[in-house]
Amino acid sequence: MNLIGDFVPEFAAKEIDYDKIHDFNITVPDNFNFAYDIVDKYANLEPKKRALVWCDDFGNERTMNFLEMSEASKKAATVFDSLGIKKGDFVMLILRRRWEFWPILLALHRIGAIAVPATNQLLAKDIEYRTNAAKIKMIVALDEAQVVKAVEDALPKSPSVEKLVLVRTNVGKTMEPTKEWVDFHEKFASSSSDFKRKEGDGRTKNDDTMLMYFTSGTSGYPKMVQHNFLYPLGHIVTAKLWQNVIEDGLHLSVAETGWAKAMWGKIYGQWICGSAVFVYDMIQFKPYLLMQKLEKYKVTTFCAPPTVYRYLIRTDIKKFDLSNLKYFVTAGEALNPEVYNKVLELSGKKLFEGYGQTECTLLSGNFVGMKPKPGSMGKAAPGYDLAVLDSEGNECATGEVGSLVIRLHGKRPVGMFSGYYLDDALTQQVFNGGLYHTGDTAYKDEDGYLWFVGRDDDLIKTSGYRVSPFEVESIFQQHPAVLECAVTGVKDKHRGQAIKASVVLTKGIEATVALEHEILEFVKSKTASYKHPRILEFVKELPKTISGKIRRVEIRENDAKKQDE
Repeated sequence: MNLIGDFVPEFAAKEIDYDKIHDFNITVPDNFNFAYDIVDKYANLEPKKRALVWCDDFGNERTMNFLEMSEASKKAATVFDSLGIKKGDFVMLILRRRWEFWPILLALHRIGAIAVPATNQLLAKDIEYRTNAAKIKMIVALDEAQVVKAVEDALPKSPSVEKLVLVRTNVGKTMEPTKEWVDFHEKFASSSSDFKRKEGDGRTKNDDTMLMYFTSGTSGYPKMVQHNFLYPLGHIVTAKLWQNVIEDGLHLSVAETGWAKAMWGKIYGQWICGSAVFVYDMIQFKPYLLMQKLEKYKVTTFCAPPTVYRYLIRTDIKKFDLSNLKYFVTAGEALNPEVYNKVLELSGKKLFEGYGQTECTLLSGNFVGMKPKPGSMGKAAPGYDLAVLDSEGNECATGEVGSLVIRLHGKRPVGMFSGYYLDDALTQQVFNGGLYHTGDTAYKDEDGYLWFVGRDDDLIKTSGYRVSPFEVESIFQQHPAVLECAVTGVKDKHRGQAIKASVVLTKGIEATVALEHEILEFVKSKTASYKHPRILEFVKELPKTISGKIRRVEIRENDAKKQDE
């Protein structure tokens, strides 16, 4: 069974077609709460239905049905209630991909506390910034040595933090705390699962904040993105129409729980659509180990960023039995056609690309029933009215690059964020003139497909032309020696900006002057002259945010400093 029909009746059919969806609308219940209205409903109607399949790199595995998930989340809610956590309190979760994340997240939903997922890659200064910016009251973290140390080092300058809760894993490189931590499993074992839904003022409402993410912006301090209790319903489209999850199947999205992408593929939409989620708590990404897990656990649908696919296609895919895998999707960065073509060649599966932001659910995609175009973001997701506008607010002609916006029609779509916490000015800036401004540029082709060009500030203006970094990077990616590439503009007195490529070479290939000339000539042979890179620099790694996005702004700033010296 699935619960889609409760919210989007036209999605209740086993198979749906994007082109046949016209009057899309989500039925919004009063006081919707995912923990009570989805998880508990499954627990009552189909208690043995599989919810979570989990494993790690140490031979541990765990499967939880909806009854077990419901009971565990109620016990966790009892634990946090006893620690003084109340509706509206901010709670940071640093749990990587541990199975405990799911009942703990649901426990916070039950209480009405605000979950603030965070990556285990944060340093003490990052945690200190976040705790003070959001007035974090409690931190729940795993016993990974670097995490415990970072939290404890941040604590002296984190006055709002009242409680520390430790989830002991007893695997990998752990650390005994030096501060006072509550042992989660110890409290959990003795807690009751008799946690009732709050009434009156304690009851959660649709517009209450449920979840908050610090964005991994490519410049400046992270913004605080607030999502309300309707956010899970927005991901019905993500799961059903884009990821094409299968009822009673098993979906894997390669994302750590510290990032919003985990909410796209590891809980909300998948469970509403009746699919279990598969979680592989990898310590380090190793393509062949991931392939082993896909084979062993019979994963049916799979989502990963193009970077992961780039590594997978360099692995011998044909060694593994992936016959259960029915559908591949990708998002997180623009997809190079070369990756698409290689995945299709090796697996026989097409890659369906999608696009969205931390602030929203899936905004556009190559959906079920559509013919995917390699490198295209596809078409607008049901519920979102996307437009590409010029500087004067007019709709751009076919092929013309402009700003990608959402027309709001007087209301925000279900799943769109409530605003930036404590930053009304920025919220008003992006919600302007009846539009939401994504900050991205794109164009539409003759078939209405959208093509990502770049962030507004990443566009290169050279000799009067506007050049998309992604477009040039896609050509570099076709050369077998290139593993990663970032294209930026550097100040040039003749052209305004010259195009520069920072290149990470494939392992085992040596950087030489001859190779530099070979790669540049290769790129020049495949693109217009005004897009030709004038500078190529071999680098060991590209500067990235902790979520893996390339920080082109850092490359530009470093180049500007060198030019000023």
